[in-house]
Amino acid sequence: MFNLISILVGLVALLLAIPSFLPFLGWGNWLVIPIAVVGLIFGVISSHRSGRNLNIIVILVGVGRLMLGGGFF
Repeated sequence: MFNLISILVGLVALLLAIPSFLPFLGWGNWLVIPIAVVGLIFGVISSHRSGRNLNIIVILVGVGRLMLGGGFF
């Protein structure tokens, strides 16, 4: 059950991350990363790995985009 919740939260975060790649919308990653962290917590509680891995990828993409845009570090 926790894996399903983790996957759903990860998909919502991923859908929110897609428009954040456009110029002037990179600030949306500041919203995406905490949502994906919540999904990661559910994924860690779960016995399966797919939800956890999805949220880790979304977090890495969000942090990478923030680093490229100068909004992180």
